[in-house]
Amino acid sequence: MLDQMIDCVVTASAGARPLHAVRPADLPELLAALPDAQAGFLREIGFKASAGELVLLSGDGGLAAAVFGLGEDATPFPFGALPTRLPEGTTWQLQPGAYDADAAVLGFCLGAYRYTTLKPSEKTLARLVLPEGGAPRSLSHAAATWMVRDLINTPANLLGPVELAEFAASLGRRHGATVSVSEGEALARDYPTVAAVGRGSVRPPRVTTFHWRGSRAHDDAPLLSLCGKGVCFDSGGYDLKPSAGMLRMKKDMGGAATVLGLARMIMEADLPIRLAVRVGCVENSVSGDAMRPLDVIRTRSGRTVEIGNTDAEGRLVLCDLLAEACEEAPALLVDCATLTGAARVALGPDLPALFSNEDGWAESVMRAGQGVHDPVWRLPLWPGYASWLSSSVAEMNNVSSKPYAGAIVAALFLQRFVSADTNWLHLDLYAWNDQTTPGRPEGGEAMAMRALFASVNERWG
Repeated sequence: MLDQMIDCVVTASAGARPLHAVRPADLPELLAALPDAQAGFLREIGFKASAGELVLLSGDGGLAAAVFGLGEDATPFPFGALPTRLPEGTTWQLQPGAYDADAAVLGFCLGAYRYTTLKPSEKTLARLVLPEGGAPRSLSHAAATWMVRDLINTPANLLGPVELAEFAASLGRRHGATVSVSEGEALARDYPTVAAVGRGSVRPPRVTTFHWRGSRAHDDAPLLSLCGKGVCFDSGGYDLKPSAGMLRMKKDMGGAATVLGLARMIMEADLPIRLAVRVGCVENSVSGDAMRPLDVIRTRSGRTVEIGNTDAEGRLVLCDLLAEACEEAPALLVDCATLTGAARVALGPDLPALFSNEDGWAESVMRAGQGVHDPVWRLPLWPGYASWLSSSVAEMNNVSSKPYAGAIVAALFLQRFVSADTNWLHLDLYAWNDQTTPGRPEGGEAMAMRALFASVNERWG
């Protein structure tokens, strides 16, 4: 996955056919510039340059060009339809038009993704000639997205806690980071809640941590700390999920995958910051050694937590990571997790829920998400619900005593492990596309990753 090549783009234009991406307002100008036969053909078939409208044009030697309608869609995603809709094995060069060339490259690459590790693709996709300058940032973001999708799409029997932890370590080592992997007694001592979640599985838990510094980062450069929930499969534990709810639980490590993708983008861009990454890698299973409802766990911070529901394990995986991250006094702490179904009920599958204790960062990420077409939506850390986490035998429960506001209550639980003077962003995301749309194939998805990168880059890049 680290070495997967973006093979849908080429640098040489020899043999490439022209591809005209056009908006309705610019269609008359394009028709005037095309050969009379091609322009007449487009007029006769009623081409309107609507979003996703594709017409192949013939010439003396056969297929000569293509015209692709963008409509008023300003996102990169319409270009994601092209790798599969253009003829197999053909190469195309985008002609100048009213669109951003780098965004077009990103959209094309996002649409070309396929999970081929276990089933090779039966189709040779079309390829795109890179614009002048090569669009390196778009290719980096596409490669990170492909990596995140591959991680999430990998079946849980092939990607367990040990494999995910080693992958995170390999990513850090590739970029010269200082890496450590905690296991066994050391993990039980330093991350007792991670150990509690993972002890029910025969596949042991791990925590991978790495620290990286940009080549231009000084000792006082901002420290960005990232924490990811890496539950490689979630049965729900003794509070067992129904079979339908368990079906996609290989994606429950989507937060960890997103954090690793964001870290990759930051390191490849060589941002002038210091970076700390923590990934808690576990499997939530049922066994004689699994945590039970009403067990009480003492966390890294010393606080005690009563287990009101063993299926609310993600917040347990994260709380020790957050507590440790705060010990380093980061300028910004970010966690990503496929944490609650309640966030999906509130916002649907496409909008990650954003929680923050700092308005400036929250507004920055929302604005950046709109700018790079990777939206998030803020929900409140409503203090009035904090008492819902009360317990009669421990300092808190891991679930609410009421059936409301599940995403907010989960965020309030995590907030208890974040120091009051730490700027914190929490992303509760779905990490999955339920159906294929241009640029977003069905399966694992990197959500909020480009929004977070854009916000960090705007502030510190």
